[in-house]
Amino acid sequence: QVQLVESGGGLVQAGGSLRLSCAASGSIRSINGMGWYRQAPGKQRELVARITSIGYTAYLDSVKGRFTISRDNAKNTVYLQMNSLKPEDTAVYYCNRWPINGSDYWGQGTQVTVSS
Repeated sequence: QVQLVESGGGLVQAGGSLRLSCAASGSIRSINGMGWYRQAPGKQRELVARITSIGYTAYLDSVKGRFTISRDNAKNTVYLQMNSLKPEDTAVYYCNRWPINGSDYWGQGTQVTVSS
């Protein structure tokens, strides 16, 4: 069981940038799909971006062109570069495999707050 710890969140003004990191306790080399998810208060968790082991990426429509997901298998880390942040990006951001299943655990996530 690979454990994941998210970091890099914070408070930024609209238009600002943040780089989130997802550090794994074990190797992620064998995990084909990894993703970043987010959950705003009162809303369901949604997939923001995903990446395969060979670098194929896909994004939520609302973040296309602003967010970039990447992974460094040697460092067992997945990143999410977030630029041109908007208030609607405010949420707790989580990383996990993609797709997820019912037995997967979620970490504490990292809070991203974007002010107007």
